[in-house]
Amino acid sequence: MDPISQGAVGAAFAQSASSDNNIARFALIGCLAGMAPDLDVLIQSRQDPILFLEYHRQFTHSIMFAPIGALLVALVVSPFFKRAMDFKTTYVASFFGYASHGLLDACTSYGTQLFWPFSSERIAWNNISIVDPLFTLPILILIITAIKTRKIIFSWIAVGWGASYLVLGLVQYDRAFSVAEKIAISRGHEAGRLTLKPSFGNLILWKSIYEHKDNYFVDAIRIVGSSTWCSGESIPKLNVDEHFPTLDQASQQFTDIQRFLWFSQGYLGFDHSRGLVADIRYSMLPNDVTPMWGLQINQSAPMSTHALWWAGRDVDLDQFNTFGSLLLGSSCHQGLPILDSTVGQI
Repeated sequence: MDPISQGAVGAAFAQSASSDNNIARFALIGCLAGMAPDLDVLIQSRQDPILFLEYHRQFTHSIMFAPIGALLVALVVSPFFKRAMDFKTTYVASFFGYASHGLLDACTSYGTQLFWPFSSERIAWNNISIVDPLFTLPILILIITAIKTRKIIFSWIAVGWGASYLVLGLVQYDRAFSVAEKIAISRGHEAGRLTLKPSFGNLILWKSIYEHKDNYFVDAIRIVGSSTWCSGESIPKLNVDEHFPTLDQASQQFTDIQRFLWFSQGYLGFDHSRGLVADIRYSMLPNDVTPMWGLQINQSAPMSTHALWWAGRDVDLDQFNTFGSLLLGSSCHQGLPILDSTVGQI
């Protein structure tokens, strides 16, 4: 998740294990430790543009690395707290903050290697957006309240709020999944693979992605009281032989595509308009296939040339307004409607 959320959750977890006299210190150490695993973003290479994909949310986010990561944080911060706390106490605060990071990231759809080095599987429970103010703001308020009142009960409430919100995300996921299955059936499709992810900043509007034959289909699903859906678009599954027929399988670019396939958990499409290998899990609008990032392939490049990383995350006013309409349930983005009606009641 975003650094503010990670810091807030780390602070809340650390605070919940503190004494009344150390609430503020535990919160600060837990906050720093909760953000520390994301220092892996510094692992980058100009020669290899997608190296960061392999190392972000890898060893620093692993459950197995948490005791070591917490120790490193404790070693850095302990000199600043040595008059008030011994090293063991500092380490406890650091551990609670650090250990929360990987678990929280695994709740998003990006993918986290929780069990590295024993498994490279990218765990993604898809029950919260990478940024969600409704999750984060109450935790921040409760942390500050605990510091001001010196009452640890507010820290426990913060942890309880976070856990309850994540459980609600699982419930919403299950409800949206049922709707997505019905959408595929209504089209006469067999959903070979089906997944969902919450759209930006909420648990109401979800992006559904399923595979049928040689295409991926995406739709927006709104879950409040009743469930509504808005038909979206489709995109061809990536077929390297078809889309890049002259690309040598011994080339670095071919290897980069395989690395990107692992990162995207297999959800790669081919964006004809950009000639782009696209991660279809992410788009600005939940019923849109326009990618937020992908790989650009040059089939005539030398064998040792890496694929180019492409990212396009600009949001224009029309997209913002469309997203608001989808979230409020007032209208649908027409796009390329697949069904006879773009809005359905389930």
